[in-house]
Amino acid sequence: MDLITVREIRVPRTRDELVFDEGFQPLGGGTWLYSEEQPGLTGLVDLMAMGWPPLTVTDEGLEIAATCTLAQLLAFDAPPEWTAWPLVDQCVNSLLASFKIWNLATVGGNICTSLPAGAMTALLVGLDGTAQIWGSPDRTVPVIDFVTGDRTNVLEHGEVLRSLHIPLSSLTARTGFRRIALSPLGRTGTLVTARTTPHGLAFGITGGTVRPHTSTDNGDWFTDAHGAADWRQAMSELFVSELTEELA
Repeated sequence: MDLITVREIRVPRTRDELVFDEGFQPLGGGTWLYSEEQPGLTGLVDLMAMGWPPLTVTDEGLEIAATCTLAQLLAFDAPPEWTAWPLVDQCVNSLLASFKIWNLATVGGNICTSLPAGAMTALLVGLDGTAQIWGSPDRTVPVIDFVTGDRTNVLEHGEVLRSLHIPLSSLTARTGFRRIALSPLGRTGTLVTARTTPHGLAFGITGGTVRPHTSTDNGDWFTDAHGAADWRQAMSELFVSELTEELA
């Protein structure tokens, strides 16, 4: 879709050039921005021009640039000791999009869109990821707290999601995955991840709630064309039980 209200596209090369006037939004892959009308949008700031390395391995884990595409994430040759890496493929393939989109859609864009069925939100919540936000001042937020509702998150105007961090302890954990939809290629009804920790299992609940949760005991279940609230909760509870047995 053409964004007929956009009058300027900025191409920053340094952080100082990341300036957002009123009506400006950051542009990553653009797969959501160009999918529907954007009322009030008058300018774009192209984050892809910043040249951030998509993936950086550190002693503490993995840094994923917000501009890393799904294709780049899938193509990464993870170390064999990263036993949680299959969760990446499982979550990416739960995204309701053509594989062609993977070459444009970004990890950060999927999280910033903040849809309940956000596949990258599910991945980063499942692996206890944190989000680095550039702002005044910079801050770090757990991804489970980054999304606050359906299409809402903690970002203020002028702030930018710079990167996501997955700790090594999560990457070397055992994980489990369950997802269900009303049709084979339908939007996620609910998605449950599980991860082993020194204290037991950590769960991530997304898709059927307006924001991520760690348990099925929450009041955020919703009903829409892709599933009823009580069905979503019941299936999530079943998945938690199955994953508990699977990873025991």
